[in-house]
Amino acid sequence: MSKIRTAFFCQNCGYESAKWNGKCPSCGEWNTFVEERVQKDIPLKQADWKNNDTTSSRTHKIINLSEVVTKDEERILTPDNELNRVLGGGIVAGSLVLVGGEPGIGKSTLFLQNALQLKHIKTLYISGEESEQQIKMRADRIQNSNEQFYLLTETSTQTIFQEIKKLQPQLVIVDSIQTLHSPFIESAPGSVSQIRETTAELQRFAKESNIPVFLIGHITKDGSIAGPKVLEHMVDTVLQFEGDQHYAYRILRTIKNRFGSTAELGIYEMTGTGLRQVTNPSEILISQREDLLSGVAIAATMEGMRPLLVEVQALVTQSVYGTPQRTATGFDLRRLQLLLAVLEKRGGFHFGVKDVFLNIAGGIRVEDPAIDLAVLCALLSSYEDNAISPKICFSGEVGLSGEIRAVNRIEQRIAEAEKLGFEKIFISRYNKKGIDFSKFHIEVIAVGRVEEVYQRLF
Repeated sequence: MSKIRTAFFCQNCGYESAKWNGKCPSCGEWNTFVEERVQKDIPLKQADWKNNDTTSSRTHKIINLSEVVTKDEERILTPDNELNRVLGGGIVAGSLVLVGGEPGIGKSTLFLQNALQLKHIKTLYISGEESEQQIKMRADRIQNSNEQFYLLTETSTQTIFQEIKKLQPQLVIVDSIQTLHSPFIESAPGSVSQIRETTAELQRFAKESNIPVFLIGHITKDGSIAGPKVLEHMVDTVLQFEGDQHYAYRILRTIKNRFGSTAELGIYEMTGTGLRQVTNPSEILISQREDLLSGVAIAATMEGMRPLLVEVQALVTQSVYGTPQRTATGFDLRRLQLLLAVLEKRGGFHFGVKDVFLNIAGGIRVEDPAIDLAVLCALLSSYEDNAISPKICFSGEVGLSGEIRAVNRIEQRIAEAEKLGFEKIFISRYNKKGIDFSKFHIEVIAVGRVEEVYQRLF
């Protein structure tokens, strides 16, 4: 018989303490510690998802690494190519996937839509937040049907496992993990100990039954997935669904993936009938303008393994206050201040008395350093009030000494710019080594310093 034990948990990050603390030593949040009973006086064997003691029947022995037989993972290919790309080539059998995102961003819609499209897979959709009628209304809006799709509105893990044994599904989707509770833990649903225990039970189920499980989770105010940090270590894959609710575009990123690369991402557009895959995001991220406007430059960037062309917008005006303003949307503000300092020191431009506003069009956030050159050119264009041709794009990192540094995968960036009809692309001259640019029909202009860029454009 196990002993009843209590502990204090931070509800923000999951830090465990033997006593109450006013401030969490892990995440620094105040008044987040709550006392929870972490173990209930119930025999351990009853906590197994099969309701019997399966551990005694297993045989474990030490084997040599050379004796291990390797084989390719069994994968379920979905009709959603963006999801397949992010998962590394499809859904791996027996995998546990955690999906996080802001409320209303489209997590439930995305996986309900994918489950309805898997006509040959028996899918069980477990909802602890919505009723059958609400899910049916969403399915009608998506305008898709599937005879192999089943619903269960339940929050108790033991009841869920009983229904799973009756149905024998091939895919399980849980919406959301914060609503589930285990009868073996005496704490409220959504608490740290409940999330950890229910995830552990679902992990045992996925590995023993070889059935893939998707867990939809909430996020905290700072954007991280709610619950203890160990939750992300327990699962095989962590996906982040992000985007601005004021824009129609959504990005599905991979934070962790044991079965593929973490450099992939999927792009969707929210429509009235669900989420639409965006196969060529560059065309929608670049605004279709007819007039030449100053302060606009196009950057050839990479999101994961996918080349994207994004529009950088800058506005430089005379400051009317004592301290000039610096505002950036979709771009690191400290990186913007660094580029302004480079222009001030190396180019002689007096940005110290100017207000500077920067925006990445489309509502996305770009962290690729290759966008530096486009940001710099947009700032110069607005400073001089001289428009840059919409047929020119840029790809290069700017160093502190004013040099244009080389970036990776330059051939993919050039090929994407050529495909979209650009006539010129500015790159670093250090990118020319070992690459044959004669195969491209776009003019490649190699520059080494900020002054060269200014002389060629203005």
